[in-house]
Amino acid sequence: MNRLLTLVALVSLNSCFAQPKNSSLVQKNAENKLVVGIVVDQMRYEYLNRFADRYSEGGFKRLMSQGFNCKNNHYHYASTVTGPGHAHVYSGSVPAVSGIVGNEWFEKISGQGMYVASDSTASVVGEGSDRAGKMSPKNLKVTSITDQLRMATQFGSKVIGVAIKDRGAIMPAGHTGTAYWFDSSTGNWISSTHYMDALPEWATKFNNADKAEAYASLTWNTLYDIETYTASEEDDQPYENTISGETKAVFPHSIKLGSLASTPWGNTLTLDFALEAMKSENLGKGKYTDFLAISFSSPDYAGHAFGPQSVEIEDIYLRLDQDIARLLNELDAQVGEGNYTVFLTADHAVADIPAYLMKNKIPGGLFIGREFQNKVEALLDQEFGDGDWIRAVDNYQIYMNRNLMSEKDVDLEDVFEYLQPILTLEEGVYNLVNLAEGELGGVPPFYQSLLQNLYNPKRTGELMILVEPGWFHGYNKGTTHGTMWAYDTHVPLLWYGYGISNGETVKPTYISDIAATLSQLLGIQEPNGSVGKPIEEVLK
Repeated sequence: MNRLLTLVALVSLNSCFAQPKNSSLVQKNAENKLVVGIVVDQMRYEYLNRFADRYSEGGFKRLMSQGFNCKNNHYHYASTVTGPGHAHVYSGSVPAVSGIVGNEWFEKISGQGMYVASDSTASVVGEGSDRAGKMSPKNLKVTSITDQLRMATQFGSKVIGVAIKDRGAIMPAGHTGTAYWFDSSTGNWISSTHYMDALPEWATKFNNADKAEAYASLTWNTLYDIETYTASEEDDQPYENTISGETKAVFPHSIKLGSLASTPWGNTLTLDFALEAMKSENLGKGKYTDFLAISFSSPDYAGHAFGPQSVEIEDIYLRLDQDIARLLNELDAQVGEGNYTVFLTADHAVADIPAYLMKNKIPGGLFIGREFQNKVEALLDQEFGDGDWIRAVDNYQIYMNRNLMSEKDVDLEDVFEYLQPILTLEEGVYNLVNLAEGELGGVPPFYQSLLQNLYNPKRTGELMILVEPGWFHGYNKGTTHGTMWAYDTHVPLLWYGYGISNGETVKPTYISDIAATLSQLLGIQEPNGSVGKPIEEVLK
């Protein structure tokens, strides 16, 4: 708790399973040629243990047994979604400072909605849709650790971000690196004019090989006999969503190009492209330390559809373990064991499906956002007179019409004091807080710090609805994330390789500590919005 308050104060397949050599022998004459950051989209910490009996020795287990495991690692703010997750893994900042407050938000100055990586001035590079290419990191208001590495070497270090999701590649690559993402409408990897005028030859050749189409022609069945998937509940559940227009959410799953990202082969395709980038760009072969940022998006797509207790999630992690093993073996071969550093974390975790919770007599439920917004608008009309009091609602936040409030001489405190006692009586609502004025009374101090780290005056709503644990805004099937509760904030943090100690800790660590630790490892300036502290035990 004291650590978190300090943060607030600072801001206000055979080859896959091959046994690695003895690391102590390899590190002797090593140098740090390459840092590889791995973000697994929607990975709970518990997956490291829950599926461990069937992991290979060369994947997750290699990272845990020969590296350093931060077992009590959490997010340090209350908006646990993909865009902010990737931005703050690499910046060590908070939404209040970085401006990355959600995947989407309402821009108070322009009065328009904004997507986290949107850039109307950018154009697609490569064979992709125009819309998919209008992306860049311009909404990120701070530097990343990858930017700092580039500046520290007078831009001699190479930085490449790769992910199926644009935001999963763009935020890690920072303002000065290069990002590639996948356009599912064409089956191609693309970029934007923020980074380049044309794709490099190797990327064009990769697209021309039609690997995405080849993976999309496969059928997704379980890696092992489905009867042996005892870490999950039975396959056929009425509250799971379907993919590819299927009639039932059961194995085997047919795959189409548009649903490839929801299957294990989305991970494998991502790794294929990342390894080609590493090889073709000669990462780890130059004068300076390079940086490869890989985000595996597929667990999130599958997790939203099937939920964390599904056979699909167990299978996707067993197959991802093989991909991790392949990555480590390729790093050994191309860069040299002991000559690279790897960290692995997640951009957020995930809630259980409410219907699953209720089936097992655990509290949970669905929060219907539009109905709630209509009720709030009616209450405001009743108390303060008719008007468009609410400009937008996003990320559980209410953006008030400050101009109308000024015209009618209504203070934000008046609105909050009127709504708070009414709305907290609603089923599924834990509390209503006044983010703009720091009115967080009734919320325990631990959670207050997560909320304080969230408020950005230009991009965050003035008021925020806090749902009860086990509740979320969503649909009758599938699940999501985005709250301040532990099931959304507790994610893995594994370290491995050059400069990394062997061990583990259960003391609290935070996502903001990653960039600070890397800055110490690399001997460079931390990002300019960083609030984290180096994790001393991790470093040799």
